[in-house]
Amino acid sequence: MTAVTLRFRPIEVADEAFLTHLYATTRGQELAHSGWSAEAIAEFLAQQFRLQHHYYQEHFPDGEFWVIEADTQAIGRLYLFWGETTLQLIDISLLPDYRGRGVGGALLQNLLTLADARGLAVGLHVEEANPAFRLYQRLGFEVVGESGIYLEMRRPASAPRKTACG
Repeated sequence: MTAVTLRFRPIEVADEAFLTHLYATTRGQELAHSGWSAEAIAEFLAQQFRLQHHYYQEHFPDGEFWVIEADTQAIGRLYLFWGETTLQLIDISLLPDYRGRGVGGALLQNLLTLADARGLAVGLHVEEANPAFRLYQRLGFEVVGESGIYLEMRRPASAPRKTACG
């Protein structure tokens, strides 16, 4: 993969269309065989994005909500909460063209380094079918619980870990 330089900036109201589109790229396949029209699917996904986004901001009022950019082009989102003992990865999403290219793995490794420097564990929730699940396991995360369709994963503070590639 060619090196990608990432930049992070706080989300703004003007990002709603991009963030809605990004959300749709992560959930659209689930509705592909629903029998719904493309318009109904788009509206449903937009509604689901708004509800999810509101939930995150309501439950993590001190969270950090970032747009990820590469060459001034928005390519993803990163939602974090720095707690006293844990860095909670609320959400990491990338556009399809940036998935599976090492971008997410490099981002995660940097976040783990920052968490280690602060002596923090790192927590997240993920669906087992999500391709990132295996990446999280390689980086030292372990399943510590379940919540509906999501697995709760945690990586202890300063845990020895392998690289994203190995």
